[in-house]
Amino acid sequence: MKILVQLARIIVGVLFIFSGFVKLVDPIGSQYKFEEYFSEGVLNMEFLIPFALIFSIILIIAEIVLGVALLVGWKPKFTVISLKIIILIFLFLTWYSAYYDKVTDCGCFGDAIKLKPWETFYKDVALTILIFFIGFKIKYIKPIAKRFIPFQIVFVSLIISSFITYYVLAHLPIIDFRAYAIGKNLPEGMEYKDDGEIPPVHDFMLENAQNDLAPQILKMDKVMLIIMSSFEKSDNDAFPEIKKISEEAIQKGYKVYGASASFSDIIDLTIKKYNLPFEVLFCDETTLKTMIRANPGIMILNNGTVTEKKNWTDIDDIEL
Repeated sequence: MKILVQLARIIVGVLFIFSGFVKLVDPIGSQYKFEEYFSEGVLNMEFLIPFALIFSIILIIAEIVLGVALLVGWKPKFTVISLKIIILIFLFLTWYSAYYDKVTDCGCFGDAIKLKPWETFYKDVALTILIFFIGFKIKYIKPIAKRFIPFQIVFVSLIISSFITYYVLAHLPIIDFRAYAIGKNLPEGMEYKDDGEIPPVHDFMLENAQNDLAPQILKMDKVMLIIMSSFEKSDNDAFPEIKKISEEAIQKGYKVYGASASFSDIIDLTIKKYNLPFEVLFCDETTLKTMIRANPGIMILNNGTVTEKKNWTDIDDIEL
């Protein structure tokens, strides 16, 4: 029995750490997932949407810290009770998603591993059984060392997780699992395979008033996309810097385009106010948020291959 408890302890701890880590490198992705759950068409709790990022950060850090705490045996009762609360919330959400077909990807493993709704639910059922089993045999969970070593390890995991979260929010994800990562070729990502799955790059259109310019843009060898998923939510301090880098890019032979899902009125006003030297094309907001976790953000393409991505706060690091 003791061996089974230790095995369950390792499985649960490692899975929680892994789940937290793949979301830690991209907390904004988890924010979008919370916003989807809180939306009118799912849980109808739209009043919580403004707090989605806070929920995301708390959940991510809690997963990692509790996973570490379980492995090192720090405060076993508190740790297991906390894990029970989290897994029961997960269990409800994944069941709700699967049964009502509301959220097709719960984001449990970020963008690293995609699971179907029922697969995610059954995974959480298994975890729930393991966690309650550990709680039933909590007497077998002992600290890996005496004195303050378990606490110190847990505290260090908290500090490291918090620092990585801050860094990623200020810049971009340190590991990009998405189809628009640096080095990815977008036309290749649009190709349909024989497996019947939707290609990883879909709904990628860059439209002006008449046409979708994406096909011809993806054939150009020097393209800079200024991605502003929402002008309403963009940091106004960014636009003078955007103007500067776009003018420099144009001088060096780049084709520069903006990409946004905002209405034309606010786009026109912003272009006029900051004298931005590029045309803004329409693109689906979800696609833009998937392309880059920044508003505004800069993406550079060479014949459809992503060669650079930067948050506007790191605009000085772009080499043209």
